[in-house]
Amino acid sequence: MRFLLFAAAALVATPAIAQDEAVSEGPDLTFERVFASPSLDGPSPRQAKLSPDGRYLTLLRNREDERERYDLWAYDRESREWTMLVDSEMLGSGRELSEDEKMQRERARVGDLKGIISYSWNTDGSGVLVPLDGDLYLARLDGEIVRLTDTEETELNPKLSETGKFVSFVRDRQLWVGEVGGEASPITPKEGELIRWGEAEFVAQEEMSRMDGYWWGPQDRRIAVQRTDESPVGVVTRAAIGATGTRVFDQRYPVAGSDNAVVELFVMDPNGGNRVKADLGEETDIYLARVDWGPDDNLYVQRQNREQTVMDVLKVDPATGASEIAFTERAAMDDYWINLSDDYRWLEDGSLLWWSERDGFGHLYRRTADGWQQLTRGDWVVTKLVGLDEEKGTVFFTATKDDPLEQHVYSLDLEQPGSEPARLTERGFVHSATMDKDGKTLLITRSSHDQPSQTYLADQAGEPLAWVEQNALDSEHPYAPYLASHRPAQFGTIKAADGETDLYWKMVTPEQEAGKRYPVFYYHYSGPGPQIVTRGWDGALQQAVVDAGYIWFELDNRGSANRGVAFEQPLYRAMGGVEVDDQREGAKYLQTLDFVDPDKIALYGWSYGGYMTLKQLQADPGLYAAGISGAPVTKWELYDTHYTERYMGDPREVPEAYEAASAIPDAGKISDPLLIVHGMADDNVVFENATEIISVLQEANVPFEMMLYPGYTHRVSGEQISPHLWNTYMRFLRAHGVTPPE
Repeated sequence: MRFLLFAAAALVATPAIAQDEAVSEGPDLTFERVFASPSLDGPSPRQAKLSPDGRYLTLLRNREDERERYDLWAYDRESREWTMLVDSEMLGSGRELSEDEKMQRERARVGDLKGIISYSWNTDGSGVLVPLDGDLYLARLDGEIVRLTDTEETELNPKLSETGKFVSFVRDRQLWVGEVGGEASPITPKEGELIRWGEAEFVAQEEMSRMDGYWWGPQDRRIAVQRTDESPVGVVTRAAIGATGTRVFDQRYPVAGSDNAVVELFVMDPNGGNRVKADLGEETDIYLARVDWGPDDNLYVQRQNREQTVMDVLKVDPATGASEIAFTERAAMDDYWINLSDDYRWLEDGSLLWWSERDGFGHLYRRTADGWQQLTRGDWVVTKLVGLDEEKGTVFFTATKDDPLEQHVYSLDLEQPGSEPARLTERGFVHSATMDKDGKTLLITRSSHDQPSQTYLADQAGEPLAWVEQNALDSEHPYAPYLASHRPAQFGTIKAADGETDLYWKMVTPEQEAGKRYPVFYYHYSGPGPQIVTRGWDGALQQAVVDAGYIWFELDNRGSANRGVAFEQPLYRAMGGVEVDDQREGAKYLQTLDFVDPDKIALYGWSYGGYMTLKQLQADPGLYAAGISGAPVTKWELYDTHYTERYMGDPREVPEAYEAASAIPDAGKISDPLLIVHGMADDNVVFENATEIISVLQEANVPFEMMLYPGYTHRVSGEQISPHLWNTYMRFLRAHGVTPPE
């Protein structure tokens, strides 16, 4: 075991990779080793949580001999002892999951994980609800494990009620509730294949980061349940092409410009009685973005319009379903959208902490009976509301205040809105954090480019209390044999295509010989949302590419997250435009460097990045030596409503914007070497995206190459498949002359 908890003073003594130390040459870093077990990142605990009273720390820990399998562990802060609460291999049945659960895992981006992938504490801290292989278990802290269900069906979205008296889950499109240890029964009706109770609809899961479709009320008195009618949604016939056969699914998939599911909200007793319908307004073409119970026992619903430019927060009476608008959030500027957030919290006094971009940057506000107070301000972004100590009036959050490439933990006195927040974490690292319910203890995870992820407990001042996982790069670390070849990251800025905006880049170079020029593996995502360039640990994969003789380069163009509204806005109804222009500036910058081979800059991207590879090759023939396009969206009318229309509008209203953004019309302009990769069972970027551009390229007599993966979805990954994928990339580049100098 490598779990470590010891004196806080040791926290600053983490060994770092020293590039100037004389280290004997180690083994080659192959793609086979990058994806093998044990992970070269070291232990990577997931879902670390503090119990409601802060005494216990629980987390999911992967095994050294099977990096994708996770078990549940608990640490008692009083006895200072670790215990494996649930051994996934000993307890699990290993049976195949239902199609619904497989798809939920895909949308949660955990489809490749095994064993325990989620769990939740009950309110009194006496036990943990654990879903495993389609059934439910209650793991108590004394080691007892109570099996709650034992059925052939899968129990989806399990929860314990607030008091812990009831367990609830979705089975066969109904919501079931029962007392813990007793028999559960459905509390919603069975209405056929197209009506689902208690489940988030497809776009909520895929695009709104909302996996829940029901919400327990205070003291288990009432429960709010979503009812989804999928009948208006068009059917996409999705072929999941496997190695030995093909399965065909008629999937209800709301493509851009088509009808969404009709979503309603009902409130009922735990036995299904006294059911009332919440008034969400006359307009049914809306998004149910978030649902919460307030401290006044009312229900608060975030209702977003189809255009995603207005969001009303409705106050709903759970007894009658009557609603009123508590307040309205609007897009921060014209030709923009509302970015949904989970960074809000009700206080016991009825006030509300709320994240908003209304001043052009994501900041925290407090809404009281007297109006709004802006708590944080400046040309930086609050990235997460971490916790709140109401007794002391202190709020904790992560933000990019000190460096756009680093996230730090900060605290702020609620009674001093707009004051300078206190930074609680060390510069040079990217941090994330959670807290216990009362905001007394911080659980912080940090990493840097030369230090894999570390997790520790800290007090409210950020002072370390104990390591949870030090993950020191010592001689026992799995990455130790490869430290000799580890190369440092360099960071910098260039100007965007507008000549004014700073764009951040990262570069990792191989060990160079004077006078030689090196090829570039130009990685990009480029789409709205993710920030790619940070000072955090990016794993051994980049180092393996660099070991192969390539410069790793990445650039965050306008449109990426954590730089404010004005930085994201240029994508509005113009995807595939400004990103191409900004990434071109990255390539032009690379060509000015005397150690870069200007004729050997190769593009690689997946999903939106795959789309961008196609658009860049079309826009700038000859600028790039080759392009690898993984699982690309090629025609935005094939992608879903909530994501696509947020940025592009409705294709029925702005068809010209969709025509300009499509990768199809100019596919014949591609003249540089191109490799298209796609999973043949992809339910996110459906395989039709690939077949459409493949057909157009063939009809235009444009040469290209393909690598298709039968049975794989949007994630083509695994201990054997991942090396195959990356070795394919390298063979493709070498075949087209994108090779390191001899």
